[in-house]
Amino acid sequence: MPPAPRPATAANLSRAFLPAAHALECVAHGQALDEALREQQAGSGGDGIAERAAAQDIAYTACRRLNLLDALAAQLLAKPNPAFNGLVRVALSELIDHPQRAHVIVDQAVTAAAQLKRGAFKGVVNAVLRRFLRERDALLAQCLRDEALRLQYPAWWIARVRAAWPQEAEAVLQAGNQRPPMTLRVNPRRGTVEGYLAELQAGDIAAERTGSQALLLARPMPAARLPGFAAGRVSVQDLGAQAAAHLLDVQNGMRVLDACAAPGGKTAHILELADCDVLALDRDAGRLNSVDENLARLGLAARSAAADAADPDAWWDGTPFDRVLLDAPCTASGIIRRHPDGKWLKRATDVGHLAAEQHRLLDALWQVLRPGGKLLYATCSVFPEENARQIEAFLSAHPKARLLDADLPAPYSLDFSHGQLLPDDRHDGFYYALLEKA
Repeated sequence: MPPAPRPATAANLSRAFLPAAHALECVAHGQALDEALREQQAGSGGDGIAERAAAQDIAYTACRRLNLLDALAAQLLAKPNPAFNGLVRVALSELIDHPQRAHVIVDQAVTAAAQLKRGAFKGVVNAVLRRFLRERDALLAQCLRDEALRLQYPAWWIARVRAAWPQEAEAVLQAGNQRPPMTLRVNPRRGTVEGYLAELQAGDIAAERTGSQALLLARPMPAARLPGFAAGRVSVQDLGAQAAAHLLDVQNGMRVLDACAAPGGKTAHILELADCDVLALDRDAGRLNSVDENLARLGLAARSAAADAADPDAWWDGTPFDRVLLDAPCTASGIIRRHPDGKWLKRATDVGHLAAEQHRLLDALWQVLRPGGKLLYATCSVFPEENARQIEAFLSAHPKARLLDADLPAPYSLDFSHGQLLPDDRHDGFYYALLEKA
């Protein structure tokens, strides 16, 4: 999850600009935003927490509108230069959002430019940003005639969303450009939702209950500052993601497979709800460490294995599972506000490639489910090729598979339409299909 937004002050803005600018340039060259920011933090030495948080917030905000910033820079720069392209873009992004702070933003961007090539670019950065302020309305108006720039997505992405959700398309796209909500999942083994809500309110942390274990914070904050976080009393997990463990309907004593388990949020939630034998699989052995760490913090335990879930011969002992959770790899189009680089790094052809991988995983994991058992297919996507169409094809090919209705406990107030949860201001976008083996 992206960091809680913490607007930069004049004192730390210039120090936040450069790492944010570098991360944005990395995205433009195909690197993931989170990875680029981690590299910057690792090399930042004694830089303060406030500066790092500000850099992350600036980078995420700029990344959401990367195509618009590119178009503006193309109008303003006669000769782009990789040495300062990123700095110009993040400064333009801040000027778009905070026109009342224009003087401070320009001043701090020029201060940051002084650290590039011994200050050789201070003049050009200053000139470009001041020109934008003079011609702001005309420059933006020209860019916003282009739908892709207005909506801040690639054209192919917009076309897919419009085709899939003609009535809801604008709302879905707009939701993907907002800062994400921060939702907590209270660990029922270490307290109650009511008790934790009261504790938050006593500490002047505004929150409201939105699910059986869920609390929505009015304002995001660092997880480490949450009461009892280190002691495993609470986790950070989107409301939509919390639906998975409830839908899976796990009971005590069951044998459960969590395929594609990292980073372990759903694994932990399953174990919070029932005493069961869980096997957590993931192809990436390094990512399994995060599963183990999450479970240890919460006082839970599961078996884990690094393996390709689609190759049961490599990891399955032949004993069928009562429940299988397949949180399938996907475009992540439903959680794009948490990973805004995804809409620039992915291509239209990736949808088909991922759908093929989802098909491979579904077919393989159906084999390890016992008769009468349930498999929950889940994605964080809003593209039907990865969701409803995938399940329609699976049901046609597997006559013993039956699609069950979604059944969530009160007060879990999620509105499903054929298993699809579209993103809004309370939750991200997810798809769920609960399949029973006759």
